[in-house]
Amino acid sequence: MHVKDYQQYCPEDFSNESKVWIYQSSRMFSIGEAFELEPILNEFVSNWKSHGSPVKGFANLFFGQFIVLMADESNTTVGGCSTDSSVHMIKKIEQLFKVDLFNRQNLAFYIKDKVQLLPLAQLNYAWENQFIEENTLYFNNTVTTKLGFLNDWLVPVKSSWLKAKIKSLNTV
Repeated sequence: MHVKDYQQYCPEDFSNESKVWIYQSSRMFSIGEAFELEPILNEFVSNWKSHGSPVKGFANLFFGQFIVLMADESNTTVGGCSTDSSVHMIKKIEQLFKVDLFNRQNLAFYIKDKVQLLPLAQLNYAWENQFIEENTLYFNNTVTTKLGFLNDWLVPVKSSWLKAKIKSLNTV
């Protein structure tokens, strides 16, 4: 399976402007945990409401480590309370599986056919020691729409915001 094949698991019937939230786990979920997680995500999405109206939602685990939530706002806008309910669900998952889903200081890369985490503070060290290079695929969890998720979630380091953080890449 090619790394970009994740795109085929994205719902086709959602608007390209659908809102996306990506929660990166501090570790990979085991197969058993993934099976436990699936009904939690499905139940949340099937009951997701915004101001009393159902939200057309999607939730799935990608690469065994990323929980992706998506809300198609074509009919129902996702307000603050419905966003809060999704955060509450993610916090419950954190407690249940003893993972951290809110640490934005860990960066994720796709290296040797698997997800590798790297603390942001070690980015330049990893670059200088060639653990990552300009074409290493980076999971850009800052994407906010379905279109961004499809096109800009998994990008080479040189095409990401990390380029500005890597000292020697800026001098080239």
